[in-house]
Amino acid sequence: MKVSVVLCTYTLDMYDHFAGAADSVLSQTYDDVELVVVVDGTPEVYDRVAEEYGDREDVVVHCNDENLGLLKSRNRGAEIASGDVVAFIDDDAIADEEWVERLVRAYEEEDAIAAGGKMTPEWVAGKPSFLPEEFYWLVGVTHRGFADGPGEVRNTFGSNISFRADVFAELGGFDAEIGGRKGDANLQGGETELCARMREEYGRGVWYDPEATVAHKVFDYRTDFFWLLDRAFWQGYSKRAMETLVGSTQSEEEGFLNDLIFKYLPDRIRRGILKNSSSEILSFMMILVFTGTTGLGYLYGMLKW
Repeated sequence: MKVSVVLCTYTLDMYDHFAGAADSVLSQTYDDVELVVVVDGTPEVYDRVAEEYGDREDVVVHCNDENLGLLKSRNRGAEIASGDVVAFIDDDAIADEEWVERLVRAYEEEDAIAAGGKMTPEWVAGKPSFLPEEFYWLVGVTHRGFADGPGEVRNTFGSNISFRADVFAELGGFDAEIGGRKGDANLQGGETELCARMREEYGRGVWYDPEATVAHKVFDYRTDFFWLLDRAFWQGYSKRAMETLVGSTQSEEEGFLNDLIFKYLPDRIRRGILKNSSSEILSFMMILVFTGTTGLGYLYGMLKW
């Protein structure tokens, strides 16, 4: 089974991070891996990528004629890919050396049509003390309560997700208009929308393997409190928009919210009192703040959508 990994990039400012992501894909324990690099309309980036990676037989490098955005670039990469499976990783991520091997195992042993794994944090500027693990999803990292273990989920993060190539093609890939609906650049959730269509078409979700890990670099700006509040608001907005676009996608969110209220919040306050822990009390307060902000975004989405 050949696996094509699509890696999109577009700026020289991210080149060193891109190279780290590319090298992690090329250092997999699984042998039959093709790296497909899509440079999004930046000739100087393409020239450097082609110079450093273009001579390799296991690398394909493509440059868009103009900047098309991430989802169109991913779709273009999937069109170029020659693998039986097409996987996606971002240029600010590092794949564990067994990542592809674990994904292949899901296809071979679980008869998956899509597979993904866990995103772990690589705190470039240090972990913010106020960000509870329950809200790591704000920085593109798998949060506490996402899943109990291996099994089928609605979707994993877009930087750690894969599809059988024929399934991805049949579905028409990512909806590249997400983010442009109603002229709204804040709309997020390309993988959510695609996996909702996959569920409708095939009655299947994404096989989640928590040991198929990809580290996500969390840069300084992503640890700013007000950036995170803004992120929470627009994530709530996007969740409402996804309901409108593809029907209800909220079963996992409802389960998480239930755990948050009846499991994680009581656990935080109990540990805070028993251990006299100020960090647990802070996490308790921040859960309330981020939950409320996400809820406000959702309500705003109800007005807009």
